[in-house]
Amino acid sequence: MHYSPLIQNLIDSLRGLPGVGPKSAQRMALYLLERNPDAAQSLELSLQQAREKVGRCQSCRTLTEEPICQLCRSERRLRHQLCVVESPSDLLSIEQTGVYQGLYFVLMGHLSPIDGIGPKELGLEQLSARLAQGEVTELILATNPTLEGRTTADYIAQLAAQQGVAVSRLAQGLPMGGELEYVDSATLSFAFSGRKPVDS
Repeated sequence: MHYSPLIQNLIDSLRGLPGVGPKSAQRMALYLLERNPDAAQSLELSLQQAREKVGRCQSCRTLTEEPICQLCRSERRLRHQLCVVESPSDLLSIEQTGVYQGLYFVLMGHLSPIDGIGPKELGLEQLSARLAQGEVTELILATNPTLEGRTTADYIAQLAAQQGVAVSRLAQGLPMGGELEYVDSATLSFAFSGRKPVDS
């Protein structure tokens, strides 16, 4: 069966979401159009507002509609610890464990020269300037245990060493090639509590 161009465009757009295959996209599109037009309108408004108003925190680079996100503004967070993660979803996964009380720096990716992603795209100049201020005494590398994540972590460790900042890495227990957002809370808590210093 062939759908009209507008319906097919909606299905194709939904297929662009992670984990959504053709059948799921088709079901979602038809549900929104046929059974729940109010949800479709609400989704449309939410997407438009988020696209227009959500940007990056000026301090940690996570997604927020405020200049400085709530975590960075909190007086209860430990200012001497800075945890480097690849994405906002990694930040959320760590926050859900409740084991870490420091601040974050979100790379929004990892080093990938083939994709044109270098230090500038990851905000590493901003990270270096932040480390140079002297407030951070421990930099915790929580990049994903993939080849790209480890390469990125090694690069950042060298950057921190130049600023005289101690660097630690999450302990073993994280699966090689895995991603933090899919790791269970108990494993992530263990990885944090058992983090190891990185030799520069």
